[in-house]
Parts: sequence; C-alpha cells; structure tokens
Amino acid sequence: MALTKLDFDGSGQPGTVPRTRPLKLIVQVPCFNEEKTLPEVLRGIPRRIPGIGSVEIQVIDDGSTDATVETARRHGVEHILVQKGNKGLARAFQAGIDNALRLGADIIVNTDGDHQYSGESIPDLVRPIAEGRADIVLGDRNPGANREFSAGKRFMQRMGSAMVRRLAGIDARDAVTGFRAYSREAALKINVMTRFSYTIETLIHAGNHGMTVLSVPVRTNPATRPSRLFRSSFQFVRKQVVTILRSCFMYMPLSSFLWLGLVMIGIGLWPVIRFLRFYMMGDGDGHVQSLVLGSAFLLAGYFTVVIAFLSDTIATNRRLAEAVLSRVRQLETQVAEALPPTSPSSSEGDRDDQPD
Repeated sequence: MALTKLDFDGSGQPGTVPRTRPLKLIVQVPCFNEEKTLPEVLRGIPRRIPGIGSVEIQVIDDGSTDATVETARRHGVEHILVQKGNKGLARAFQAGIDNALRLGADIIVNTDGDHQYSGESIPDLVRPIAEGRADIVLGDRNPGANREFSAGKRFMQRMGSAMVRRLAGIDARDAVTGFRAYSREAALKINVMTRFSYTIETLIHAGNHGMTVLSVPVRTNPATRPSRLFRSSFQFVRKQVVTILRSCFMYMPLSSFLWLGLVMIGIGLWPVIRFLRFYMMGDGDGHVQSLVLGSAFLLAGYFTVVIAFLSDTIATNRRLAEAVLSRVRQLETQVAEALPPTSPSSSEGDRDDQPD
C-alpha cells in the first residue's frame, strides 16, 4: 500500500491526496532491563500527531530479568513482544518490525528504552514519510557537536557517518542513531542479518535499494546510564567496521571484490616487470624472487576478480529472494489485517533463524 501525501494543516492545497483510511503509527521500544527508564519513555510518546489517525506503542522485551514487561503493561502499552532470552538489539528490532507490519502499521518509529531520545521529536520524524517525501527518516543528534559525547566519540561518529554516506549515497548525518522512522514499504524490505546492531546495515541496504533517506534534527535527554550495547569505544568501532565491511561485500560485492582484485594485480605486475627488465639485461637469475612474488599477487588478484563476478551473481539471487520475502511479508500483513481485531497483544517472539 503506497503512502500518499497528506494535508497536515487542513488547507486542502492542490496536490494532496485523500486516503481511504487514516495512517497508523506504531512506536516500538526495544528493551533490555529498562524498568527504571521505560515509564519516562512511554510518557514522552505523543498520542496525537497531525496527519496520523492512530498512535500505538509496542515494547519488545529482549529477555529482561527485571520488571520491564510489568511496567509496560501498567502504563497501557498496546503490544508487548517477549523474546525468549537475550537475542541482541538487532534481532529485537527485526522482531518488532515484523510484528508491527502484522499489526497494520503504515509508519514505524523506533526509539530506545533508555530515554535517550525525546518523544517530542516523533512528529518531526513522521512528517516526511506521511508527506511522501521519504522512505526512512533519521533522528540527527548532531553527534559532531553533542557535548554529551566525548571528543573521541564525536570524532568516530563523524567519520562513521561520512563513510556510510559515501558507501550508501544517502543523507545520513547521524548513521548510528536508533531514533528513526520507516515507511511501510521500507519496513517490508528490512532483513537484518547481524546481531550486534541494525543501524548501519539497514542504511547501506536502503541506499543500495534506491530508498530516500532524510535526516531531521531531534532533541535528546541527558544520559541515564552507560550504553549496554558495547563495553568500550574500541569494541564499538571494531564491530561497526566489521558490519560495514560485511555490508559492502553483501550489497556491493562486484565493486568491492573487483577493486581489491585489481589492486592485487597492480601490485603483482610491478615485481614481474622488474624481473623481466633484469632478465632482458641478462641478470634474471638473481631476481627470481621478484617473479615468484609477482606471480603470487597476480594469481591472487585473478581469483579475487573471479570471486567478484561470482559474488555479484549470488547477490542478484539474494535480491530476488529479498523481493520474494518482501512479497510474502506483504501477503502476511494483508491476511492479518483481514482478521477480526483482537485485544492488546502480548506474545513471544524468537528469531533463531537469523545468523550472528
């Protein structure tokens, strides 16, 4: 179901398209032991947003051992999805997206359970999608100047966001923000393959699928506790670099492997040409090692180029599989919407089919 541009201010300006039903927004909150901060998060989520017909909240409990689930029920959360054990943020996010689609969400906003993001900014995230201007909207915390971050973290945020912008070709001023909104069409195509975090992978995926990604400034709250996602900045950088490399090889295998192979061939040519030069001068016996080294690089480069084209073929098949998966999800959501409405849900979810 395609989203259409809405008349937010009621002016009835030309170009606005009436909908057969109002938009449904689901705000999802992945949680792991967040009973202390969750009440503030829930109280900050606006229940009325211009252009949105209904706002519902979904809490994904990622194996909490405290009273997170009871806190969510006590504060009137409509949908509670319980993971069997701690599966990690990426899996909790994906489980929430899948469930929100089954619940008929037209727009899905993801926010964190640690009260880092201000709920007052949710209308700013939703507006570009409801107006049909974006598929994904990122909440920009201005990490390069945010004094809540250390100087080292600000630098790493700037570098990481610049790298994602270059690789994906999208407007990502804060690439690792967890405060973001997805249109229904974008959510149908999401398939997170990592366990650590979904932030960078989904953006590279979006850029390579031609989605429109916008960034809007958002307000943040003072930190309530250290991040549980990583133990140190070094671990965070290491895992994000691995995620970026994995995403490059997954979504851009031809260019990634082809350039690597061509570089190796270029390195191999230099010692081979050097050997041939000495050989033509009658001094080749003392430079056989150059021939061996160059031949090794040339052979490795050749195989890497072959891998590039084979990987591109595999990537083509993966894109076809993603299209089929997206269609299956769409059919599942249509069936779920056709069923009679039920009371606020509380269910268990598990995604052991996802690789680490």
